Amino acid sequence: MERYRSIVYDSARWEGFELRPGDIIITTPPKCGTTWTQMILALLILQEPVLPRPLSVLSPWLDMQNRARRDLFADLAQQPYRRFIKTHTPLDGLPMDPSITYVCVGRDPRDVALSMDNHMDNLNIPVFLEARAAAAAVDGVELEPPMPPPPRHEDPIDRFWAWVDDETPPTQIGSSLLRTLRHFDTVVHPPRDVDVVLLHYDDLQADLEGQMRELATHLDLSVPESAWPALVEAATFDQMRAKAQVTAPGGHLGQWNETERFFNRGTSGQWRGLLDDADLDRYRARAKQIGPADVVEWAHGGDL
Repeated sequence: MERYRSIVYDSARWEGFELRPGDIIITTPPKCGTTWTQMILALLILQEPVLPRPLSVLSPWLDMQNRARRDLFADLAQQPYRRFIKTHTPLDGLPMDPSITYVCVGRDPRDVALSMDNHMDNLNIPVFLEARAAAAAVDGVELEPPMPPPPRHEDPIDRFWAWVDDETPPTQIGSSLLRTLRHFDTVVHPPRDVDVVLLHYDDLQADLEGQMRELATHLDLSVPESAWPALVEAATFDQMRAKAQVTAPGGHLGQWNETERFFNRGTSGQWRGLLDDADLDRYRARAKQIGPADVVEWAHGGDL
């Protein structure tokens, strides 16, 4: 398996984790709808519109380094319901098991870039680093000192191109266009006999209930007809933002400067207000240079 790591996560944390038949792994690049998918799965599995615990506790990010691996594994071993585990590790960095399902959400990388820009500006880095150090101490892991963050460009278009043109190897960075398309490539072209479900952000926006019903059918989850209206309403972006302390990852831990801002806009096509025709030509050339044609087409929903 490939090892993917950044200051935030390390896919090596999957080593030794005991999978159960029926487990669901949500393997999605950052800012593509991971939390949305976790919420949908929580609602389909628990079948209650009000979550009993924070979403990131019900569906932990296994490779994130802000919690001791020992404690996380113990919690997952005790979960009585069908487990749905978050990761931002591409498929080729995960344990492969034909008895589990892998779910990925696609999103236009141009919107991913803008969402990531907001995400990094909102992250409370000192709080995260403190939790990371405490977790490493429990696990007996020696961490490399964090590198100082790169200078943040004042102009949002410069920040966009820094993300698009970043040539850092995908195994060594949390988010870039190269990293995002690499991840999509692993799920669009998975190993044979691996159960992969492909969702897309635009489809969730256009027909949330229909997408939820299709996912429930694929996962063989029986939902009473009377329960659907409340579950679908709870999965809407507005409802998730309104309950950000429970739904945002780490929202109950003070991980964000503004917790509600984690759910910033939740729309598609945000890039239209930033990129002109020359920018779009440059972006198309870059995307087609680094990604397989079918992967690029799927990611952009045919709008490239």
